[in-house]
Amino acid sequence: MLQNNRKTWKTIAVTAVGALSISLLAACGSNDTGGGSTSFNNSIEGDTSSVVVKYKGGEITEKEFNSELKIMEFMNPTIAAYLQMDEMREMFVKQQVAYEYLSKDVSQEAGEKGVEEAEAQITQMKTQVGGDEAWNQMLKDYEVTEDELKNYMTRVLSLIEYKSQDVTDEQVKTEYEANKDQFITASVRHVLISNTDPESGEARPEGEALKLAKEVKAKLDKGEDFATIAKEYSEDPGSAENGGLYEDTPVTNWVEAFKEAAKTQEQGVIGEPVETDYGYHIIKVEKRTEPTLEELTEAQTKLLKSSVVNTEIQEFMTNEVDGVIEGEITLPANPAAEEGTEGTEGTEGTDGTEGTDAGSEGSEEGSTGDEGAADSGAEGESTESNTDGK
Repeated sequence: MLQNNRKTWKTIAVTAVGALSISLLAACGSNDTGGGSTSFNNSIEGDTSSVVVKYKGGEITEKEFNSELKIMEFMNPTIAAYLQMDEMREMFVKQQVAYEYLSKDVSQEAGEKGVEEAEAQITQMKTQVGGDEAWNQMLKDYEVTEDELKNYMTRVLSLIEYKSQDVTDEQVKTEYEANKDQFITASVRHVLISNTDPESGEARPEGEALKLAKEVKAKLDKGEDFATIAKEYSEDPGSAENGGLYEDTPVTNWVEAFKEAAKTQEQGVIGEPVETDYGYHIIKVEKRTEPTLEELTEAQTKLLKSSVVNTEIQEFMTNEVDGVIEGEITLPANPAAEEGTEGTEGTEGTDGTEGTDAGSEGSEEGSTGDEGAADSGAEGESTESNTDGK
């Protein structure tokens, strides 16, 4: 229901930073073994490939760089097109340098926690894609090994864990004030009247969807049972059979207009039809929870700290990473670009997990596949809402 169309593993979404959150999670391949109490040496055994870039304390080889790109594409298939653009590939090199360089100071304790989190999230991902067989096929499709993925996630999560220790209460408070919406949850019932006639598949004449929505609202205003009306009239397959109910769902999961209604509409009152790209929604907010900063769970507070750290890493990448790079960046050849965009389309085709993207640990996020989103007319990231809505 109103689900987001992004095809991305949200398990490490807490590390996404800046406008290019499609990636900015780099951490693969390092020859640096000094500086911190934990070494994240991820060099590839027997690697004799050319050096793409040297930085203070280490270097990134062509094999390491290409391995990183494959992992990022596995985590988020939508970046495939970006991987054909030299400007973006250079940015990916720099983000890789940033994470490697910053990781040299990660403590042993943070590193151990990073390993634990990476293992737990990989286990969760396997479960959500349907088990080992489907998981192994995905890894094969993207030419990624589980060890490579684990190492990638470990580095990112360890760095976030380490730097989170220095985040102050004031920084957490500021981050909370700027992002209160992500912690608001609501239980709503709704009836969707689609802009498309579900029987013919044709677009409804202008004004017809709104007219039908008002007719449904009139029935509800007369006291007819909402669940019964939803089962009869709602064209949202994600919730109709459930009486239109989406229970205890983060409001940020929904498209903007629906989200605003869930946030602001008086509880227990049937609102006027709300328009989204999918049609008109008659909404009743049954319950809404808006926790204060003090009421947040430990996982939610951790998410806020991670967000602060993400901003700091982004600032380093923007303002300082060039200063740690030594010499020129030599990008390897890009076979995908030479072959055209057909390879990107092939990548999209292998993504058989659109509806099973894993939820982010501690962030109460998830993602639902494009097909489920288009069917239900909703935008969001919660695997919980996808389940509750069925």
